[in-house]
Amino acid sequence: MPPSMIHAFTRYLHGLKNMSDTNPNPLHTWSTRPIVIIIAGCLIALIGFGIRSSFGLFLEPMTVDRGWGRETFALALAIQNLLWGAGVPIAGAIADRRGAAPVLILGALIYCAGIAGMAVSDSATLLHLTGGLLTGVGVAFTGFAIALSAIAKAVGKERRSLALGLGTAAGSLGQVIFSPLSQLLIETSGWYGALLILASLVLVIIPVALLLPYQQNAAGEAPSSQTLAEALQEAAAHRGYVLLTAGFFVCGFHVAFITVHFPAYVKDLGLGTHVGALSLSLIGLFNIAGSLGSGAFGQRWSKKWGLCSIYLLRAIAITALMLSVKNEASIYLFAATMGLLWLSTVPLTTGIVGQVFGVRYLATLFGIVFFSHQIGSFMGVWLGGYLYDTTGSYDSVWWAGAVLGVLAAWLHAPIDERPLARLGAQSGSLK
Repeated sequence: MPPSMIHAFTRYLHGLKNMSDTNPNPLHTWSTRPIVIIIAGCLIALIGFGIRSSFGLFLEPMTVDRGWGRETFALALAIQNLLWGAGVPIAGAIADRRGAAPVLILGALIYCAGIAGMAVSDSATLLHLTGGLLTGVGVAFTGFAIALSAIAKAVGKERRSLALGLGTAAGSLGQVIFSPLSQLLIETSGWYGALLILASLVLVIIPVALLLPYQQNAAGEAPSSQTLAEALQEAAAHRGYVLLTAGFFVCGFHVAFITVHFPAYVKDLGLGTHVGALSLSLIGLFNIAGSLGSGAFGQRWSKKWGLCSIYLLRAIAITALMLSVKNEASIYLFAATMGLLWLSTVPLTTGIVGQVFGVRYLATLFGIVFFSHQIGSFMGVWLGGYLYDTTGSYDSVWWAGAVLGVLAAWLHAPIDERPLARLGAQSGSLK
C-alpha cells in the first residue's frame, strides 16, 4: 500500500479519536467511541468474510474424498449464498431495531455449527443442509451489512465513505489471512480438521460483538421518525434504488464464481494447488487498496460513476484472461487486477444507499440490495459447477461474466444519487 495512503488513513483514524475524546455526553464511554466501533466492525468483517472466502479451497479435496461431482459442492455453496442474501435483510431489520450485538452473537453460533456440520457431512443432502442452509444463515447474521451499518452510524457523513472503505478492506484482509491459512490447515490437518478449526475461530466474533453499542441514528444526523414500512415503500419507489439492486446481482455473480471455482480452474490448467490459494490471497491483498481507494473516491466524487468504472474494468479483465496464455504470471496478474475491483463495489453501493435514504435503516435497505448480490452469487456458483460437469469447461461462465460486467455498468449510469428532500429538512432541524 502506498505510504501516502497509509498516512492519510492514519490521520483519518486520529481524527476519529479526537472526535470521540471531545464528545461532551457524560454517558459516553470508551466502548461507544467511533474508533472502537470501527475497529470492532473491522475485526468482525475480517473473521466472517475471511473464513467464508476460503471455502473454495475445500471443493477439490472434499469432492474427491466423498466421491461427489463438483456440482454437488457448488450447489451447497450456491444455497449458502442464497440463504446469506435472504437472511441479511432480516438480520438488518433486527439490528436496526435491537442493535448489532445480539444479531452477531446468534450468527456466530449458527455459523460455527454450519461449518462443523460441513466437516461431518457424508451425503450431498447433509452437505446442502449444513454447508448450504445453516452456514448461509450464519454468514448472513455476521455479514457485511451488520458490521458496515454499525460503522456508518458511528461517524458523520463527512467521514462515512472512508469508514465504509476501511470496513470493506478489513474483509479483504481476512481473505488474505484465511486463504493461505486454510490451505495450510488442509495440508497439515486434512480438510476435516481444517473445517473444525475454522468453525472454532468463528466464535471469536462473539466477544468482539459486545463492543458494538445499540445506536439507531448516525452521528451528526437528526433522529428519524420514519417507520421501517415507510422506508421500504420509499426505497421501492426510487428508480435509482431499483437499478442499484439489479446491478449488484452482477457483483455477486463475479465474486462467488471466482471464490469457489478459481482454485479448481487453476488446477485444471495444470498449475499447482498453491497457485489457486495464492491467487485468492492476492485478490484479498489488492482489494485492501481497492476498497480503501473506492471509499476515498466516493468521499469526493460520484459513487455511481465509480461503480460504472469498476464493472467495465471487470469485464475487460475477464476478457483479457480468456484471451491470454494461461501460466502462473497471467493468473497472478488477473488475481491482482480483480483484487483491486473485488469488494470495491461495497463502500460505493452502501454509500449510495446511505447518501440517498440516510442511515436509520441502512442495514435493512442495504440488506435488500445485497440479496440481489447473493442471487447472483447463487447463479455464479451453481452455474459454474453445472456447466463444468456438463461441458468439462468453465469458459462459458467466464464469458457470461464479461457480458454481465458491461450490463452492470449500463444499469448504474442513470442512478440519481442525490439525497432525498426529507434528509435536507432533517439536517436543517439540527442547525
